[in-house]
Amino acid sequence: MPITWIRWLVLGVISVAAFATLPMGPASADPVDDIPGGLESFYHQQLDWQPCNDAVLDGAGAQCAGVVVPLDYNRPDSRTLTVAISRIPATDPAQRRGIMLSNPGGPGGPGLSMMVDLQDRLTPDVRARYDLIGMDPRGIGRSDRVNCALPLPTMMFSAGFDTFGYARDTTLAAALAASCVAPDPEKARHITTRNTARDMDVIRSAFGERKLNYYGGSYGTYLGAVYTQMFPQHSDRIVLDGAIDPDRYWIGTYQDMGAVNEAGLDDWAIWAARHDADYHFGSSGPQVRAFVEDMIRRAATHPVIGNGYLIDEHTVPVMLMAMLSNPQKNTNLAEVVRIVADAVSGLSVDMNQLKTKISGPVSLDASGMAAVMCGDKAAPRDPAWYRRNIEDVRATQPVFGAFANNITACAFWPDPIEPPTAVHNSTPALILHATRDTRTAYQQGLALHQDLTASRMVTLADTRVHGILRADLSQCVSDAVNTYFRDGTLPDADLTCQPDPNDLPND
Repeated sequence: MPITWIRWLVLGVISVAAFATLPMGPASADPVDDIPGGLESFYHQQLDWQPCNDAVLDGAGAQCAGVVVPLDYNRPDSRTLTVAISRIPATDPAQRRGIMLSNPGGPGGPGLSMMVDLQDRLTPDVRARYDLIGMDPRGIGRSDRVNCALPLPTMMFSAGFDTFGYARDTTLAAALAASCVAPDPEKARHITTRNTARDMDVIRSAFGERKLNYYGGSYGTYLGAVYTQMFPQHSDRIVLDGAIDPDRYWIGTYQDMGAVNEAGLDDWAIWAARHDADYHFGSSGPQVRAFVEDMIRRAATHPVIGNGYLIDEHTVPVMLMAMLSNPQKNTNLAEVVRIVADAVSGLSVDMNQLKTKISGPVSLDASGMAAVMCGDKAAPRDPAWYRRNIEDVRATQPVFGAFANNITACAFWPDPIEPPTAVHNSTPALILHATRDTRTAYQQGLALHQDLTASRMVTLADTRVHGILRADLSQCVSDAVNTYFRDGTLPDADLTCQPDPNDLPND
């Protein structure tokens, strides 16, 4: 593969400072007597809290520590990793009832500072009761990060239109897998959801807690569901927002993104048509969609490269998808479409401006994402399987079908070290989902609700948004979540909420 082409695809590289391993030490005995054999020293370790050396975390009054865990839980006397965690203490020690751990999704998303934002969505009486715990999962961020030698910002691209483009993606996927695994195969293969769930239980015990409270979004819902299956006796109040169907994780989850993002594009196109005077994409939804589809075709024949950034048929659908997850990004998406359309038309554009607009919504940790997804579940090996799926949906999913069904590094990854988790249990949980979620389709949440037989589901109706516990989005949703975290009361029955007036753009 030409090195210059690889450089075109590189959108950015994250530099994350290494998190120093913090000392282990004696602590009080674990509050339960079910520590797996050989893991006593991990479950009994004492946490050494230090400043986080991060402006956001330190400004929120957080402290950070490292939790030492086995790389391979079957060989606890062998290699170890250090998982970085943060803590924002409960505001009223007299009311404190435990810890609330969190995960922002991805997979591959660092979560050390997640609770800084989440605390604003919790009521004061909930904040009084919990230490809020952020975590960079193993292999991600400050937690002994996996570093793939090929520095791609994402492992997910659209396959484009022709055989050459698909072959190019196949070659890139194979190269990414090799660059992730070859430097340290043992480490790469043990960055899995099941091992992260085990790490969570070690964290629970290190705090001296009998049970774990948890808030997870997107992929974090799968991680939370796996924890309830592996450690039901330690699962307390569990909230899963924007849920994933464990039976369809992860290939099915991405396949389901095709249709819902096409619907999301139509929804945005209606908004953009009302602003035709500003953006000139068309005065009707169909005209705007036609403009976008033509823009992607022009990107295939007139790719644009600048400042380490590539605009072509493989990258443009990913840019669109990244901002369809929230209608509050409608204006930002319109500005991106305008920049891309001008660029592929031969006009001079500010590529730094484009990079700034999409660097937040687009995942920037291909290394962690690849390690977790590929280590969790084996993917089909035959490139022809993916190509057939792409062609089968191209007519009905012209923009996103080639993304949702594309080949990835997982087709070239070693076999997982253990089977995926079959989730089916009666652990109480609160599942949150929007009906028009473009990242995790609504049917995914419904399926997880069936798997967790004692769960309740809160649905946000008629809203294109991913993750519904948001400030000022729906008081109905916020009340259900805060009531559950405050006193453990789930709704009597599944609940449908509406967004609060004037929160989402309707003009």
